[in-house]
Amino acid sequence: MENSIIKSQAYGKNLVRVVRVVRHPDGWQEIADYSVRCLLSGEEFGPSYTKGDNKLVVATDSQKNTVFYLAKTLPAEKVMVPEVFASEIASFMVNKYSHVSSCQVKIITKPWERMRFDNKSHPHSFFREGKETRWTEAVITKANPPSAAKLSTSITSGFYDLEVLKTTNSSFVDFWRDELATLPDMPDRVLSTKVLCQWKFVSDCLTTLQQQPFDAIYSGAKRNTLDAFANDPRAWVHASVQTTLYIMADRILNDFAQIDDVYYALPNIHYFPFDMSKFGLKNLQSDAEVYMPLADPSGYITATISRPSKGKY
Repeated sequence: MENSIIKSQAYGKNLVRVVRVVRHPDGWQEIADYSVRCLLSGEEFGPSYTKGDNKLVVATDSQKNTVFYLAKTLPAEKVMVPEVFASEIASFMVNKYSHVSSCQVKIITKPWERMRFDNKSHPHSFFREGKETRWTEAVITKANPPSAAKLSTSITSGFYDLEVLKTTNSSFVDFWRDELATLPDMPDRVLSTKVLCQWKFVSDCLTTLQQQPFDAIYSGAKRNTLDAFANDPRAWVHASVQTTLYIMADRILNDFAQIDDVYYALPNIHYFPFDMSKFGLKNLQSDAEVYMPLADPSGYITATISRPSKGKY
């Protein structure tokens, strides 16, 4: 190993997902969602490569913790601007560790668009603009025995990857408790999901079916999905993803008589408050401001909702 030299080196933590929520006294809330990479360099890290000596290695886990620590302790205006936040992290690392000669921090911003209703911006609900994908599938089935007058036609349409998030007005409490239940009651939480929604039209007349206002129905389904998620008070009272799903579908069925049923799949994208008690900071329950998104495992809630004559419940 001594016959070769280290020409350059850098190490650190990549893909640190951190979310900062700013809560203003008037109820207005802001969100910054980042993916952070922090890399440290310095000649004194050489022995960790050539001799297996880790005495001066600042663990990548410690670098991850630093990102969350600074997201909590820095003034909000320094966290909400990615250029400023990146420079603050790098400065902290270089100043704190004398043997660190360089720190490279890259932040990828994952933008949330604020929802708008009646030309007013919603105080705490957001979505990712233009990410959903619209799709449709038509199925035509002959009668048995075949008859030109008996063609069953169905069209299934929908969208997927509509990512939404709200920073309050969601809870998960009073669920089944046994010896395997460790999740605490969550009376107020960040709720996020990536919506898959689809609806179905069925008719014996293709011409009639083709005359349906498909564009208006698509826009209305998306509007109802967002409005139920952000504004429907029934979802606030019961607050579970299951209840929110049912309200979304029920509103679509009430608005569009052409639709026979609505299917939703709502993965529960978790944002858990990062425990900072080891740093002497409160960041749980009502003190939560900094969150750690977890891609998996995640909850996955689905249902097909139909009209009373076809539904079970």
